[in-house]
Amino acid sequence: MRRVPDVRVDTSPHGELERLYREQRDRMWRAVFAFAGDSEVASDAVAEAFAQALKRGVAIRSPERWLWRTVFRIAAGELKERGRHGLDHTEGAYEMDELSRDLIAALAKLSEKQRAAVVLHHAEGYPAREIAQIIGSTAPCVHVLLSRARKRLRELLETDDA
Repeated sequence: MRRVPDVRVDTSPHGELERLYREQRDRMWRAVFAFAGDSEVASDAVAEAFAQALKRGVAIRSPERWLWRTVFRIAAGELKERGRHGLDHTEGAYEMDELSRDLIAALAKLSEKQRAAVVLHHAEGYPAREIAQIIGSTAPCVHVLLSRARKRLRELLETDDA
């Protein structure tokens, strides 16, 4: 019988961050893109969140939760710095069909917390409890945010032929 060489699993903070980067970066990018409506903001926020995590290292207790919270905070800060609260140029910025553009435009009309809650719950599958931890709220508040956001999105996305 042939012996299989020992495999070392990197459990260091950098190893955990590398794993999270491979597993979560695309999900984070899509979520932040839906939140911000800007591919540049999404790319910058994801890169900056991981860069900050690398600097902090072992000081981060729950890296995945910390990264999700940080990526949304960075994106929100970037939007405020630019003087925008959402989408203003998805046309040509990222190839999307008309329905996707309409959804991103409608999301941009929601409040920041509503947008984050909708994206994290409906696009990424997070339960209210985890969303609350990411956006700095409570689970009941997240349920209210989701309910109001869904109602507003229905109003915004209604069409005469629907």
